[in-house]
Amino acid sequence: MFLKNISILHFKNIQSANLALSKNLNCFIGHNGAGKTNLLDAIYYLSFCRSFYNSIDSQVISHDQEFFMIEGEYETDNGEPEVIYCGMKRGTKKHFKRNKKEYKKLSQHIGFIPLVFVSPADTYLIEGGSEERRRLMDMVISQYDIGYMEALSNYNKALLQRNALLKMEDEPDVALMEIWENEMATNGEIIYQKRDAFVHELIPIFQSIYQQISEQKEQVSLRYVSHCQRGPLLEVIQKDRFKDRAIGYSLHGTHRDDLEMLLDGYQMKREGSQGQMKTFVLALKLAQFDFLKRTTSRNTPLLLLDDIFDKLDARRVEQIVHLVSGDNYGQIFITDTNRDHLDKILHRNAFDYKLFSVANGNIEERKEENRV
Repeated sequence: MFLKNISILHFKNIQSANLALSKNLNCFIGHNGAGKTNLLDAIYYLSFCRSFYNSIDSQVISHDQEFFMIEGEYETDNGEPEVIYCGMKRGTKKHFKRNKKEYKKLSQHIGFIPLVFVSPADTYLIEGGSEERRRLMDMVISQYDIGYMEALSNYNKALLQRNALLKMEDEPDVALMEIWENEMATNGEIIYQKRDAFVHELIPIFQSIYQQISEQKEQVSLRYVSHCQRGPLLEVIQKDRFKDRAIGYSLHGTHRDDLEMLLDGYQMKREGSQGQMKTFVLALKLAQFDFLKRTTSRNTPLLLLDDIFDKLDARRVEQIVHLVSGDNYGQIFITDTNRDHLDKILHRNAFDYKLFSVANGNIEERKEENRV
């Protein structure tokens, strides 16, 4: 997939932008807070129908403005044109359209434009709670498996209903409780199987990329942990029903799954340095790209790299530059506060690129820097 042009109005601090983009590499240079990350977030929005950083749509509208709009003109791997539009006025629902036809459900769009976003916030995958790591699995699997999205939606609805019964002052109807427990178990087993298969296939790709960046200095791994590993999920859920009733929510199920991140066999969040953690999440995201490229047969994912070089030593930066400069990646968007790291990428290859300056939400192409 190739984003040819993007138009933005009143999205965060970007009041207006209309950019023609390179099919290969797009570099955005500016100080912190200039708007580089907001531009990448607008591109992310066109893939996932939401902001990477804020789940409340009205909060992405620029201050003192009444609406925002993002429109992207794409070309698929087969050369077919596609136009994706999103717009929203304050106090109304957002509109999401593909080739001027509005989606009935936003879930119908997820996965059409596969994308991997590498952000400084990714360290929360290691340092944050298990919900961050479940979200990571959900985000990748949902881009290539519609059945997974359906199972996840059904599971979450059943979980809400069961929790509502557990919170009741009066004793809940047992038959109704069993209906929702069966729904949780049926869909939870599907979720578990798909997550387990994903992690199993992702691990060797992830380890290979990490080894290349770290030059074989450390051993890393992932370990998927789920209540489904204790036996049939229905039995696991029902076993502690009385305890669940006492505290008012469900203690067991795939909503408590976790993805342990390990360095030399120990928890990365306790053992890893800042550089090792950043290398870990970067390798994990690049492994996701490789995975999506092979599983989403329609289109090559877009790769968004936001301020990835900070807190990394020179050798690891060099290895990352070597990786992303290769032929395995399609269209890349990369930000940094200075030219040093980007120059290493630009001078290493003769492929097409565009260079943009970003300041106070204004984005301008440096035409004199462009080459083919």
